[in-house]
Amino acid sequence: MTLRALVLVLVALLLTGCGSDRTTSGGKSRKMLCEVEPETSGQPPEISPLAADSKHRLVFTTNKGAFTVELDAKTAPCAGGSMLQLAKKGFFNGTIFHRIVPGFVIQGGDPTGTGTGGPGYKTSDTPPENARYTKGVVAMAKTMDEAPGTAGSQFFVVTGADVGLPPDYAILGKVVDGLDVVEKIGKLGGPDERPTQRVEIESVRTE
Repeated sequence: MTLRALVLVLVALLLTGCGSDRTTSGGKSRKMLCEVEPETSGQPPEISPLAADSKHRLVFTTNKGAFTVELDAKTAPCAGGSMLQLAKKGFFNGTIFHRIVPGFVIQGGDPTGTGTGGPGYKTSDTPPENARYTKGVVAMAKTMDEAPGTAGSQFFVVTGADVGLPPDYAILGKVVDGLDVVEKIGKLGGPDERPTQRVEIESVRTE
């Protein structure tokens, strides 16, 4: 092989290995996907991260009113992509806010209503070090032993002015409409953090 031919081969190898999109043998571009950790024996879904400049909203219609969440594509692109996908499948329809702590958070997204359920997989987004959980912020819930930014389907909406949580929870976005509905729901919690009334998510629409 001549020196010129060798250089051309090396350049071709470098070009095929660069970039976030890879080209398959059929010539089709394969999009970059989020890392998904399965929790069950089933095949986890393929989840594309939200583009940093994209605008997406989730409209939650509950039996107590509706509120809209604008997703933050920069802080939680994978959790956002997962939530959009779940919402389009109707995953949240008929689920409840199973945890309500007045002046702190309302929490939902568990199909079992027990606080232990999820979609069968986890995604991860590194929360910014300066993350603050103030009123209207929507973040992904996780257990204490899970790594920061781990997310399934459970989420919480902050109802306190600033609840002082550490930057461990992937910030999904913020309530941009219907904060009064969130505040109303936030008053329906008992001393055991259980709702005093059933608060059901009837549907979640994507925009």
